[in-house]
Amino acid sequence: MAGLIKAEDIALVKERTAIDEVVAEHVTLRSAGPGSMKGLCPFHDEKTPSFYVRPAVGAYNCFGCGKGGDVISFVMEMEHLTFAESVERLAAKSGIELHYEEGAGPRRESVGQRTRLLEAHRVAQEFYAEALLSAAEARTARDFLRARGFTGATIKPFGVGYAPRGGEELAKLLRDKGFTPEELTLSGLVGQGRRGLYDRFRGRVVWPIRDVTGDTIGFGARRIFDDDRIEAKYLNTAETPLYKKTQVLYGLDLAKRDIAKDRKVVVVEGYTDVMACHLAGVPHAVATCGTSFGADHVKALRRLIRDEADQAPGKVIFTFDGDAAGQKAALRAFELDGMWSAQSFVAVAADGKDPCDLRQSDGNEAVVQLVDSATRLFDFVLRTTLSRFDLASPEGRVAGMRAIAPVLKGIRDEALREQYVHESAGRLGMPVDRVTAEVARATPAAARPERQRRQVEEEAAPEPGIRLPDGRDPRVRAEQQLLACALQYPGAVPGVELKELQAADFGERAHGAIFAALMGVGDPAGRSMQGWSDAVRQAAPEVLREYVARLSVTPLPVRLEGNGLPDSRYAASLIRDVRINALRRQIQEVTAELLQASDRPEDSRRIGIQLQDLQRQLARLTSQAS
Repeated sequence: MAGLIKAEDIALVKERTAIDEVVAEHVTLRSAGPGSMKGLCPFHDEKTPSFYVRPAVGAYNCFGCGKGGDVISFVMEMEHLTFAESVERLAAKSGIELHYEEGAGPRRESVGQRTRLLEAHRVAQEFYAEALLSAAEARTARDFLRARGFTGATIKPFGVGYAPRGGEELAKLLRDKGFTPEELTLSGLVGQGRRGLYDRFRGRVVWPIRDVTGDTIGFGARRIFDDDRIEAKYLNTAETPLYKKTQVLYGLDLAKRDIAKDRKVVVVEGYTDVMACHLAGVPHAVATCGTSFGADHVKALRRLIRDEADQAPGKVIFTFDGDAAGQKAALRAFELDGMWSAQSFVAVAADGKDPCDLRQSDGNEAVVQLVDSATRLFDFVLRTTLSRFDLASPEGRVAGMRAIAPVLKGIRDEALREQYVHESAGRLGMPVDRVTAEVARATPAAARPERQRRQVEEEAAPEPGIRLPDGRDPRVRAEQQLLACALQYPGAVPGVELKELQAADFGERAHGAIFAALMGVGDPAGRSMQGWSDAVRQAAPEVLREYVARLSVTPLPVRLEGNGLPDSRYAASLIRDVRINALRRQIQEVTAELLQASDRPEDSRRIGIQLQDLQRQLARLTSQAS
């Protein structure tokens, strides 16, 4: 088959790709014991981490939703790529040259749509950036940026560019590079008119919008010419297979490491605000792209700031204008507050300036101080809500109380809610018990997003399939731990003793099938831990492969020795426990046979001898275990 990647190259990509580094582009990981890491699952919404990664094994698994696999399947899931596209993407990052079954590379038609669209955006970004630097007509764009404190050196990390006014330059360049009209219109970079293809962005400053891995997936464009026939100040790429505006945050590719390190994110309102914050010393800044901050943005950021229920809360800071639009944005952000464990804050400059203007007028330190002086989101919402009413009149006070009651009801922390109730009562000039009663009757302002969060969790639950073993049963737990140990640390499992087991010795059929696959793969010597685990997973029945992936990352209750392996006595004890449980099951079965053969003397003697032999074996193993 043309374009089929050779198996040895796929194995090489897995070997040379650090799965923890790939996962860390989407999830902040922390240690979960020797050789294991954990974080919030990127595939479903959760507040306690159940997503585990075993770098040495090259596998991941979520014990919450059941998703699991290797680095290739992770990229396929996260980036919505085909298998071949995922391998090609990882190979390119690792500098691995791939070989194909027929020819030196894939045919163009076999290259996935996403790969082609990403390449078109890469070409476009380079074209725009070069135009900003060298095109004579881009002087207005350069002046626009310079007036806001952005020069050549400071612009480069953000990839800012200029879209020429002619309207056909980019379309022609992309056609010359072999892109079809269908690919170009699908990308959102080019439109199709009566006269043919034309550039979507013309005569504007453009910002590349990148995904969390740094790939350009769209653009934002700012009007700078008075005679621009499109009056909208900002234009963004339309929805495409790459670009979903509700899921994208501008600057996240640059900010993700600082966000993860400090467990803090600053959400600003525009591209220049992101640039100003980063240049001023606030590298945690991101911005939405042509849409309000929403639930998908929350989910993306929660994974980075380790927004876990059992951790000290992270910090989310919104910078809003002090006008009515800013107040409305704050209320929308508050409605999503039930989706965070993090504490939410608002930073508003006294004169209403945004971070870009503030940096221009007062310098970098003023931007840092703005972020550092942020007030709680609850407090900002309460103040702005009450400001709409005439609190000097009885009617205004009652209306204000009814307006803030849902806001107060939505505060999760009871002590904090009580404090704000007292403060609100003081501002309203009303008895505390009257405000408390109104709050008790109210529906929380953040209740709807909380229901949405639960719905997401329910939708992400694994589909019913094969009945998997219940690890709470001690007998099942011994089987699970033995298989997990054999998958993760094959060198720690005594081969001679392991070969004494049979698939039938496992009480769970799923475990017996995995054991058979494990033994069928052969000697693990000469294989990497990842190669060994992969081989067993592929040899197992398809319905059990995700379960094998889960066992490959399951933390084991044992300390590692100086050689990086568990003590061999640990695995030997698990083998013994599996054999003991198997013997007990056999004894029960043979005892039942003996009772049924009571009227058949010869069968009864034969079964009795068999029972005695099983009991002796059990006694010997039990004495070894004690």
